[in-house]
Amino acid sequence: MKLTKMTCRHFRGLSDMELIPGAGINLLYGGNAQGKTSVLEAILYAATARSHRTTNDADLVCHEKEDFHIYLEGETAKRSLSIEAHWWKGAKRFKVNGVAQNRLSDLLGQLCVVFFSPDDIALIKGGAAVRRLFLDMELSQLSTPYLRALQQYRQALRQRNEMLKHLQFDAELMGLWEAQLAAQGSRLMDERTTYIAQLSAIASPLYSQIVEKEPLEIIYAPDIPDKEEFASLLERSRKTDQQRRSTGRGPHRDDLDILISGRSARVFASQGQQKSAALIVKLAEVALVHGRLGDYPLILLDEAVAELDENRTHRLFHALPEGAQTLITTAQPAQLPETIRSDSRIFRLEKGTLEKVGT
Repeated sequence: MKLTKMTCRHFRGLSDMELIPGAGINLLYGGNAQGKTSVLEAILYAATARSHRTTNDADLVCHEKEDFHIYLEGETAKRSLSIEAHWWKGAKRFKVNGVAQNRLSDLLGQLCVVFFSPDDIALIKGGAAVRRLFLDMELSQLSTPYLRALQQYRQALRQRNEMLKHLQFDAELMGLWEAQLAAQGSRLMDERTTYIAQLSAIASPLYSQIVEKEPLEIIYAPDIPDKEEFASLLERSRKTDQQRRSTGRGPHRDDLDILISGRSARVFASQGQQKSAALIVKLAEVALVHGRLGDYPLILLDEAVAELDENRTHRLFHALPEGAQTLITTAQPAQLPETIRSDSRIFRLEKGTLEKVGT
């Protein structure tokens, strides 16, 4: 997947901006608060209908403006693609190749992106909800059946939780929702099991190649180890769940753990190791997407080299697939090796204005 053009109006501090990226590595540099991260955030928003920095879309609107508009043009292995994202006074609208998307879920997977930011250290040290969101977003881009199962699971969960708020409920109807939870939950668990095993197999050698010669492993920690027990567990838990007024067990409580040398990175790793591990997980996702779809995702790396030494920076860029397109931000381009800068298309951002300055 290659981005060939992007225009942006009134998004964050980007007033009117046009980006024509190269097919390989693209460096966006500038000082702090000049708009580098906002460019990547705008692409992420157009591709997934969400920001990595806020859940309130009103925060994304340029100061004293009422709307923002993002337009992307690109090429996938199968077709030409355009995506329009428009937000105005609380309403967001998306079009793909000029066709309005009635459901935001229809947008996922149209332009597959892998995004890394310094905040992704939360994948290691944050709560389980952060890691579940990672799983759901990545798998929803890759698998339409997973996305549908997730939507149906969430609907059944809402219905069961609503019934649990009442002293009396229809046991037969409760059983129907529990059967739906068990069926869709089993599908989620199967897909997560396969995905995490594949991701771990890719991430482990990458970590050794780029960071250090220590084994890295990603482990799935399902809330219910035996999916065959899910339906009966829900029935047995009705009284307890009614007291808490919510469903206490299921894939919505799943987690994963990242181990370095057999020990949990969340507990034992340094902050530098945690950030490196999060970056490796995202790079592993690039290879996994290519293996499943036959096409590389668009790679968005926000300050990925900020805390890497020169050797690790070299190894990071060497690990980027030759056929993939990457946009990477940095505040200090001079610290990047000359061989990397000479092979990149370079843009400078200042006060939300973009200028091409190299290659």
